[in-house]
Amino acid sequence: MGLGGCIILIAVGAILTFATDWDMQGVNLDLVGVIFMIVGLIGVATFSSIARRRRVVVPPATPVVEDPARPHTRDGYSDGYGV
Repeated sequence: MGLGGCIILIAVGAILTFATDWDMQGVNLDLVGVIFMIVGLIGVATFSSIARRRRVVVPPATPVVEDPARPHTRDGYSDGYGV
């Protein structure tokens, strides 16, 4: 279950808990909504901890060699325009 599924669980749980006044025999919708919200929050916490572990920065295995900076001189003739 991804982050989107967890957010949907939280939203459905909040709707069941706070926005409905249905009465079903044998089912407490307020309790079901609270359970959905708790499961969604646990899922968000788990997903964020797993995502944080995946973002580990690994240094490059080969050394990076940069070219030495060459001074740039422009005299008007060596760039091809004065030929």
